[in-house]
Order: sequence, then structure tokens, then C-alpha cells
Amino acid sequence: MSLAVINTRAKLGLDAPQVSVEVHLSNGLPAFNIVGLPEAAVKESKDRVRSAIINSHFEFPNRRITVNLAPAELPKGGSRFDLPIAIGILAASDQLPTDQLSNYEFIGELALSGELRGVEAVLPGAMACAQEGRQLIISQHNATEAALVESLKVLPAKHLLEVSAHLYQAKLLPPWPPTSVSAPIDYPQFKEVIGQQQAKRALEIAATGGHHILMFGPPGTGKSMLASRLAGILPPMDNGEALQVTSIHSLVNRDLRPNILQRPFRSPHHSASAAAMVGGGSSPQPGEISLAHRGVLFLDEFPEFQRSVLEVLREPMESGEIHISRVAAQLTYPAQFQLVAAMNPCPCGYLGSARCQCSAEQINRYHSKISGPILDRIDLHVRVNPIENHQLLQPQSHQTGENNQTILQRVCCARTLQLKRQGVINGRLDNRQLMEVCPLNQQQQDFMDRAINSFKLSTRSFHRLLKVARSIADLSGLETPDIPQYQEALSYRSSFKACDP
Repeated sequence: MSLAVINTRAKLGLDAPQVSVEVHLSNGLPAFNIVGLPEAAVKESKDRVRSAIINSHFEFPNRRITVNLAPAELPKGGSRFDLPIAIGILAASDQLPTDQLSNYEFIGELALSGELRGVEAVLPGAMACAQEGRQLIISQHNATEAALVESLKVLPAKHLLEVSAHLYQAKLLPPWPPTSVSAPIDYPQFKEVIGQQQAKRALEIAATGGHHILMFGPPGTGKSMLASRLAGILPPMDNGEALQVTSIHSLVNRDLRPNILQRPFRSPHHSASAAAMVGGGSSPQPGEISLAHRGVLFLDEFPEFQRSVLEVLREPMESGEIHISRVAAQLTYPAQFQLVAAMNPCPCGYLGSARCQCSAEQINRYHSKISGPILDRIDLHVRVNPIENHQLLQPQSHQTGENNQTILQRVCCARTLQLKRQGVINGRLDNRQLMEVCPLNQQQQDFMDRAINSFKLSTRSFHRLLKVARSIADLSGLETPDIPQYQEALSYRSSFKACDP
């Protein structure tokens, strides 16, 4: 047989489109050509494949070899096509049986010795392979990641010879056991934070409805410490969500996340570029907002980020996804993150005390680094005040706060109410759903009318105020929000203005 077709998967963002590796041997001068829009790494596979076949004691065909990667219009990059190309050449030259090849998909890089090496982004390909009902032959380095897909039969190999022995039915590759994802997660505890009851309450509300939050206060008051504990009171991810998050991380890191059920917590430095934040590159990679999908994106020293970097967060904060368009590809990555921002009230950080020497102009310039549209999209603005001396000097007597599990139980109960009532959490309500779950009687309408005029709330601010009030009501198990819930929600919208000079 001079023609063989091998199944494999390309990498295209979170998608793993099927690629058919068609290998044809023909008469003529010896040549080895790869067609089908291969990138540089794929073209270089010719030398790796030739050496791997020879060093595995097979015969490299002294004929004209044409390898077509179909579909031809799909860009192919990386070293993941080494193994399927080698298997295709051996099958086309009758050195491997072809009757069972359609039952398998092959992904892997070949060393010159014929050993199999791991590649990045195996999980999307494994999920797609499982949907097709095929078995996946890969390197042992990727086996644990691929075995996260429970319905997939993963056959890991160390060497090209092991793959050939399996196809000959001489020595079958043992299936890799499913990867366990039940390891306990050790989040930092809320009760370790001394005082700051208002900030803790705001973070609980944020966790309940998936709201964005801004904390501002003097340096050293615990803003970063509080932010690092939000992930610990978010409801646990299910397997589908965990696989999606792990798939995103596999695009930029070959190592599996230590615990795939743990909520991501990303804290980029304020010198990060816009491309690092939202993703990019000639072959678009996910940025920090996608790596924080289903988790927390913490931006410390919020005004120190370049304004252009903060502005690119506008659309993802609303839509929960980011569209990246480049010449090579147009990709969409999920970005349903919870933003936690932290900042000082003024450049020196000590506004209102004798230590502050900032002028009104300096303070206004500092605040103006954050645009109105970005502030509009942040549901909760919380002042974090310095800790009282007696709390700081006698911390043991004040560490009587609730642990994560107690807060998490309330958050989970509230989210269960939301999902049963409207199918999404409060932070993802559209305007029609919002009006249904937050009906305003005449008294409430009068209150909100005064609030809109007094605090000059935009339409977006008004709707976000209703969503926060809905979350506060859900925490209390109320059928509908009432004046106290709207008042508390309004206090979180107005407090940032209180630090203006």
C-alpha cells in the first residue's frame, strides 16, 4: 500500500480541529514534502521523523514522499504532528498494519532516537477525540492531562517502537487510569484577617452574585490579604468547568495545574501590557483575563496600570469573553473572571491624615487614571480602614471570625436560589431578567429616583445596583429586595466618591 491516512488534532485556541495526515509514496527521485499550510516547526519535523524511523530500526522509504495535512486552509503549527507523520510513512510503506488505524488518533513529538515527547495543549484534543469515540495514543508526559477526560481511552507510549508493537498487537499499550481530581484544596482562611468586617461582608456579596469589587484604603490595611481569600468562598467548580479552565492553562503551560478544581487566582504586575492582559501574539494565546476564567483577577495598585491596559477590560467585564483578531487566526477565549482591584486613596496613600502632603490636583490626577466607564462596571466600592490598635496588639482575642466553610455555605445556598430562579448568577443577569427578579414598588421607585439624582448614577450603575441588592437579598433568603437591601447596595456605589478631595 502506498497511501495511508492518520487521524490527529491541530491546536486552534480552545478548539482542536481534526487533521487527516495523508501520506503517499510514489516513484521518482527521493524527496520528502509536507503540504497543507505547515508552519516552520511542522516543516522541521521531516528531519526528526527521518531520524526517529531509522533509529527505531525501520526502513525509511527511498521514494518520493508527500505528506498532506488536511484541511489545507487550516494553519498547522508545533511538533504535535511528528508521531502521526511517522506512523503514516510506516503504514504507507507496509511496515505497519493499516486495518486498525481509523480507531486511533496520534499526537506527539519525536526525538531523533524515536522517543516520544510531550506537547502543549493536549486536553482540547483529548476532549475532541473522546467525542469521536476514538482512542488516543500520546506520550507518557501528556497522559495524566489527557486522562482527565473520563470517557477517553488514553494509550501512552515512551517510544515509536511501543506504538508499532501495539498496532501489530504484539504488545498492547496499557490504558492510563483516569486522573483523580478529588484532592483537597487549601485556600487561605478569612478568619486570619483581623477586623475589616465591612470588607469581608462586601467580598461575601461579591462571591454570591459574581460581582466585581474595588477596595481602597491606606497601605498595609489588608487589601491584598482580603483579595487572596475571595477564591476560597466561591462555590466549587464542577468537572466541566474544571476541564475548561485546565484547557485554557494547557495552551500556555505544558505542566498540569496542581489541582484542577482550584479556582484560578491571577495577579499580574501593574507593568503588564494590554496584550499580556487580554491575550495576543501572531498565533493568539490567552491572556491574564482568560487564565483567570472562573476565578479571580486581582489588580493591585489599580491606578498604576497603564490606562490603555485598563480600558481593554471593558468588553470582557460585560460579555465574559474576549475576541482576538490576528492575520493568522480569529479566536474567542472565555473570560468570566471576577475583578478585584485595590488602590490607595491618594498618591501617598494617607489621605485624611497628617502624613498626607498630596494636593487636590495630585489626588484628582491620581483618580482620573481610572476612567468612569471602568468604575461604572465595578459593582462594589469598599473602603478598607486601618486596623485599630487594640485589634493589632491583641490579635488572638479578635480572631473569632467565620471560617471559609461557614461563609461558603451561605454563598452556595444563595447561588442555588439564583440558578433555580433565573438560570444564571446575578452578575450575569440581562436587563429583562433583572426587571423580573427586582420589581420596584412605588416606595422603592421613589427611593431609587432620589438615589439616581443624588449620586448621578448612569443606567449601567443603576442596573448594577439592582444586581447587588438582589445578591444581598439572596444571602438573607428574601423573596425580593427591599429598601434596606437597596440602601446597603447604594453604600457600596457611593463610598469611593467619599475619598475625593
